[in-house]
Amino acid sequence: MKIVLEKGQNLFFTSDTHYNHSNICRATTRWTDADNVTRDFKSLDHMNDTIVDNINEVVGENDILIHLGDWSFGGFEMVEEFRSRIICKNVHLVLGNHDEHIERNKDDIRRLFTSVNHYINLDLRRPSIKGKGQMDKYRFILCHFPIASWDGMNNGVIHAHGHVHLPPHQRIGNGRSLDVGVDGNGLEPISLDEVVSLLKDQPIDKLCLPRDHHVKRLI
Repeated sequence: MKIVLEKGQNLFFTSDTHYNHSNICRATTRWTDADNVTRDFKSLDHMNDTIVDNINEVVGENDILIHLGDWSFGGFEMVEEFRSRIICKNVHLVLGNHDEHIERNKDDIRRLFTSVNHYINLDLRRPSIKGKGQMDKYRFILCHFPIASWDGMNNGVIHAHGHVHLPPHQRIGNGRSLDVGVDGNGLEPISLDEVVSLLKDQPIDKLCLPRDHHVKRLI
């Protein structure tokens, strides 16, 4: 997939919003000993409202939001309810393991999203501040699940994922990989600039699989 940002247009990533998921909300969970894996909200509505407000406060109508899966819970109707509350017109969804209604495309629900995929090899370009007509170029491998080795990892390609609900101090993985899920990012989307800034000093030759022949080695 290729995306070319217009001047002034921003791009954000997020994942694992789990809109309307009662068990991930501490006030309504049935999980036992769940303090470390639930979100501290006083009600399910409080959690839902916070997630929506946090998206709408940073992602503009004409920006691009890439959501890496586990969109909503509580049945088919919640998919459309959550989408209708987000003002951004350009929402790309990478399917997660809890997105079965969108996977089956009941009532053509995928129409609510700009695209729906399991995996995206993203060629991203945006106008550069360096000069007129110049473009900054980025490549991302986007998947709901974290993967150990990806196309272009030894050339600095960034892997963004969700699924694992890592806390902030663990969200950066081996190489240039990042958990963009809300639980590690203040329950907010994370911007392209922040992702690039967080990972720019990560070694691009750090091994993720010890015998992976795609990775450059020091001999």
